[in-house]
Amino acid sequence: MTELEIIGAPISNYVRSIRMLCEEKGVAYKLTLARPHSPEVTAIHPAGQVPCLRHGGLELFESLAIASYIDKTFPGPRFIPQDTVAEARVLQWTSYCNAKVDRWIMREFVVPSVFFDKAKGPDQARVNAALPEIGMCLGVLERAVTKTGFLAGEALSYADINVAPMLAVFRQFPQGLQALGGHHGLSSYIDKLTARPSFVNTALAPLK
Repeated sequence: MTELEIIGAPISNYVRSIRMLCEEKGVAYKLTLARPHSPEVTAIHPAGQVPCLRHGGLELFESLAIASYIDKTFPGPRFIPQDTVAEARVLQWTSYCNAKVDRWIMREFVVPSVFFDKAKGPDQARVNAALPEIGMCLGVLERAVTKTGFLAGEALSYADINVAPMLAVFRQFPQGLQALGGHHGLSSYIDKLTARPSFVNTALAPLK
């Protein structure tokens, strides 16, 4: 079968979640390093976002579409279930984390904390404004994972794989550790996900 090619920057949480899915399923892939809005990416994604996928003559963009394609095309365990209700729950939590957790943790907290004008320093006002929203997200996730140890059902799904890089990077910050301090179920959940080989094998250097 034609080699699967994932195109994007390893620092992207969505690139990492797709790589984790491949690791969990035992799917071999080639990672082509490319920044958002680079020619390699904009040739596939109209908004220049990563990840993108190429598989033979097929080109895809948007991580959920890519994940669905990989999960259905390749053998191995299914992380987006075939059962209608179970699938809906996985998609529900994936959508929630993409709309809320990614926005507040990655876009409104991590980005202004790490990528900033060196002369001006981090955008602390933006970071501080994100923390209450993040707190609400953490509460939602805490209640969800306390039931079974996973977001959707009683086993690892793409919903967990999708959110793992977001939560793991948040925990690298002092504010993240403090915010997670009262969420013991969620903290245990993060520990469990980050100990998986799929997470370890796609690791990045710690944030400075």
